[in-house]
Amino acid sequence: MSLERDMVLLEKGRHRACIATTPGELDAARALRSLCFGLAQGDSDSFDALCAHVLVYEDDALVCCFRMLPLSGSDISKSYSAQFYDLSALEGFEGKMVELGRFCVHPDAAQVDAVRVAWGAMTAYVDANNVRLLFGCSSFAGTDPDVYRDAFAVLKARHLAPQQWQPRAKAASVFAYSAQVRRKPDLRRAMQCMPPLLRTYLMMGGWVSDHAVVDHDMDTLHVFTGVEIDAIPPVRKRLLRAVLS
Repeated sequence: MSLERDMVLLEKGRHRACIATTPGELDAARALRSLCFGLAQGDSDSFDALCAHVLVYEDDALVCCFRMLPLSGSDISKSYSAQFYDLSALEGFEGKMVELGRFCVHPDAAQVDAVRVAWGAMTAYVDANNVRLLFGCSSFAGTDPDVYRDAFAVLKARHLAPQQWQPRAKAASVFAYSAQVRRKPDLRRAMQCMPPLLRTYLMMGGWVSDHAVVDHDMDTLHVFTGVEIDAIPPVRKRLLRAVLS
């Protein structure tokens, strides 16, 4: 399997995941992104032309989308994330990488079902192409870090990137939570305010940067997030692949 056009990645009950093949499908994905992220209609950037755009439909309604950019360590500086993070440490990572971005689910959709199919489609691609690392930016809504101090305390205590892969600060405005947050987290409150996508990454053994970027353009705080495929717990791999059967 490769990022060729006109490809259905997964069909499951009323849901179907496929790669966008027409300008109209890409426009629909952009409209969904605009709705979910509160951006101007037709959210778009220069990376759209480089990515494969995965669309998840429930019957004929678009309920979820995300984009994938395949890379190797030597060209990770060309990623979307590299605008905000110094990723030079990952240039030495051996194996194929895929950057995930603009992951969103329609607010009126059955979120659990849509996300399950989306991850199933992603799993099919990862397995078929021997991808070794998934990465991207995981966003918290708004730019006030005080709202998320318990979540950042959990990230600091349990989920920082291995030192050999740790991204360094590059953006003009960052919140260096690993240095500034010194509290024992309230785990319940931390999980309540942890973004759902980031929670999923963490359950797969994902790790994060030691700082958050303050992105005023997107009105978010985001952390660089990596998931090494070999480190995903076996039980989680079985659950992901079960969607494919």
